[in-house]
Amino acid sequence: MKLLPSRRYAGWLSLLLASSFVSTGLQAQEANYPSRRITLLVLAPAAGPNDLLGRLLADRLSKTFGQPVVVENRPGGTALSATEAVARQAPDGYTILQVPPSHVLNTSLMDKLPYDPIAGFEAVAHLVSTPFVLALNLTVAARSVKELLAVARANPGKLTYATAGPASPHHLSGELFKAMSGVDLLHVPYKGAAQILQALATREVDMTFISVSQVRPLFAAEKLRGLAVTTAARTPLAPQIPTMAEAGGLPGYDVDVWIGALMTAGTPRPIVTRMNREMNLALGDALLAEKLTAAGLVPQNASPEAFLELMKADNKRWSKLIKDLKLNLE
Repeated sequence: MKLLPSRRYAGWLSLLLASSFVSTGLQAQEANYPSRRITLLVLAPAAGPNDLLGRLLADRLSKTFGQPVVVENRPGGTALSATEAVARQAPDGYTILQVPPSHVLNTSLMDKLPYDPIAGFEAVAHLVSTPFVLALNLTVAARSVKELLAVARANPGKLTYATAGPASPHHLSGELFKAMSGVDLLHVPYKGAAQILQALATREVDMTFISVSQVRPLFAAEKLRGLAVTTAARTPLAPQIPTMAEAGGLPGYDVDVWIGALMTAGTPRPIVTRMNREMNLALGDALLAEKLTAAGLVPQNASPEAFLELMKADNKRWSKLIKDLKLNLE
């Protein structure tokens, strides 16, 4: 006599078959990735370093994948809405978000952020770093960080440093310098790098923390003095300039102005891993790396896990400083 399965057994069998079909479908989707256009959202206007990075990557990835990778610029006020949209969309790997450090700083700068910058995304790649340098007006009688600190301590609140506004990398670099050294410097905000350089040239301000690439010609022409880079290691963009730890006895001072790539949380790991691999291979190409370096961007090569730890560390490090400064962009 033929035995019929119990209802419970039949239910488990149906669930097992359904799970198998779903798993098979996901595996096929991952194996065929990408099968259509990929969108790369760049949270910056066209014609800047961020845009250059996005377009060079998009061109290289389009050739690698055999599918178009299209750059969409979402600067200014559209950046938050674009980021929120990526956080809420299907985790299929067809939208990549290219972000600067402000992505993780916004949790401390805004009261109500409509997404979690860490948990809401998959870290894909640490693309490039933009090394900053402490640049000094030649009228200041200091040729090293130690000498600058001595001048600042002898003249509390009198030395000025220029920034691109509150919570900008220039500002946070300066405030971390103040916090770690105990000196009192006067913050003078401007609208951007061009205005900062003009202020230094006309001697309106004494110093700034700024991208190495923007001041290298002024160092070469001996119009400004570069005292130390803000990164933990020397930069290939200006290998002769020491780090803060080397030049001023400030161990642990490390400001890395990075650009990275994210996908929606829950994107299958094989897709994240493949995109990380292809991005790192693209950034390792000598011609592409040369173009990035000329724009002041230093290509990186890190795993998704390493980039995730970098974002977490920056989020933790800057939150206290931002809170102490009572900064709020809303």
